[in-house]
Amino acid sequence: MRDPLPVRLGGLAANLSRMKSFSANEASRDTVASLIDESKMFIEWTAAQAEIEIAAKLVELQVQLALWQLQWHKIWKDTSRRKHFAEQSSAWSKQVLEMSGLLK
Repeated sequence: MRDPLPVRLGGLAANLSRMKSFSANEASRDTVASLIDESKMFIEWTAAQAEIEIAAKLVELQVQLALWQLQWHKIWKDTSRRKHFAEQSSAWSKQVLEMSGLLK
């Protein structure tokens, strides 16, 4: 909470990137599930202080994270679904990093 908004968004982007990386290892299921939960908390702490457009995107991401949580066991068991999850989390990571302004 003490970090500036761009740093918090950067942390969220890093979590999303880790989700992609860890998805390649079947033994990392619980680690990735933990990252999903932690990312939802990052959004809770961040969205209220963001501009409306960024807050709206963060809410959209939070819904996606919740949907992943609901289907987590099915996603992890199915290689193609896990690959799709990894691709989506990577795309979200890039989008959040861009929103952070840290790339400028």
